[in-house]
Amino acid sequence: MAKLTFIGGIHPYDGKDLSKDKPIREVLPKGDLVYPLSQHIGAPANPIVKKGDRVLTGQKIAEASGFVSSPIYATVSGTVKAIEPRRVVTGDNVMSIVIENDGLYEEVEWPEVRPFEELTREDKINIIKEAGIVGMGGAGFPTFIKLSPKEPEKIEYVIVNCAECEPYLTSDYRKMLEEPDKLIGGLKVSLSLFENARGILAVEDNKPDCIERLREMTKDEPKIAVKALKTKYPQGSERHLIFAVTGRAINSSQLPADAGCVVNNVDTVISIYNAVMKGRPLMHRIVTVTGDAIAEPCNFKVRIGTNYHELIEEAGGFKTPPVKIVSGGPMMGFGIFDLDVPTTKTSSALLCMTKDDVSAMEPSACINCGKCVEACPGRVVPRLLADCAEHYDEEGFLKNNGMECCECGCCSYVCPAKRPLTQVIKSMRKMQLAKKKKK
Repeated sequence: MAKLTFIGGIHPYDGKDLSKDKPIREVLPKGDLVYPLSQHIGAPANPIVKKGDRVLTGQKIAEASGFVSSPIYATVSGTVKAIEPRRVVTGDNVMSIVIENDGLYEEVEWPEVRPFEELTREDKINIIKEAGIVGMGGAGFPTFIKLSPKEPEKIEYVIVNCAECEPYLTSDYRKMLEEPDKLIGGLKVSLSLFENARGILAVEDNKPDCIERLREMTKDEPKIAVKALKTKYPQGSERHLIFAVTGRAINSSQLPADAGCVVNNVDTVISIYNAVMKGRPLMHRIVTVTGDAIAEPCNFKVRIGTNYHELIEEAGGFKTPPVKIVSGGPMMGFGIFDLDVPTTKTSSALLCMTKDDVSAMEPSACINCGKCVEACPGRVVPRLLADCAEHYDEEGFLKNNGMECCECGCCSYVCPAKRPLTQVIKSMRKMQLAKKKKK
């Protein structure tokens, strides 16, 4: 049977062998924990604690400040040391709550969990909202909004993004192997919100063990199917995943709900399960620490707010001094210059490399080979869009569908002239989105 996929895409070295066989190991933080108030798309959270307050693990320390916002919870017990700007992986200084860890990990008195059968649709969505769950694949969009479309009866598919197509990342893979019951349980919770929907676990075929295990566990679930996807980057991109699984296409101005779909990644779906079935807010996430500069690549269960320096130490430190450090994967992650930054709800990986291939490249003139067009999953002409962006030709950029770029990096990867196509297109897209926001 043909594997499900989309047009375009690339096959970069995936680097997953470094960490895919390393079981998830919990890391307890040693130093201060930093909680940026902007760990999600939308308005920053508002702190509800002050300097000097003692807090417990699981205590809400910041509340949502608008509809598109999300609360934040303490992941350790200790004392609020400061509320001040702190640097995050993007290089920005973001207002943050700093908690001095007392090492006791005392927890709040958890409320009694109501039986699932007694919960209404509104109850479940409110629990997910209050748990502070956002898209943990990197977007950081508050999950309760995804689960609250205007016409829930028109949702036909609830898709779990199990592709994990970004090179080097193995956190979702380990979650599928180690906690498949919670993954399926979280999908069932999501399905209960949509009376006409079916569930799909969409897994790339380079994870046959996950496909086999999930199929075995869902064989008696008539509303849940496991679909094998062709291994190709960016198979996990929301738009391309929907097309691969359902054959339905959406553009940059549409939402998955317009195609009758809701899409969440593995860690997000497991967090939904923990919130609704266990009564626990979002306090942990899985982070892959890997790369050829790392002594012992690992998958860690990390308390949000933990410093990146501590994760490097837990992974045995550097066996070779890194030349390039990336927060996230090599295709869509952020290059960082300082490890004194906290993990957040959207931190997926820390990639440490002994070579910086990108900096070593010398861009030259376009040779009109067309490779960027062939690789582009957005079906645009990256060379043309990059030319428009470089000449600040906003009209030409929009006319040539520049907003359909998903910033996946495929064009830059295949370009024989080594032009930074994605980077210049991304800059122009940011300008256009900012202008649109002002209107």
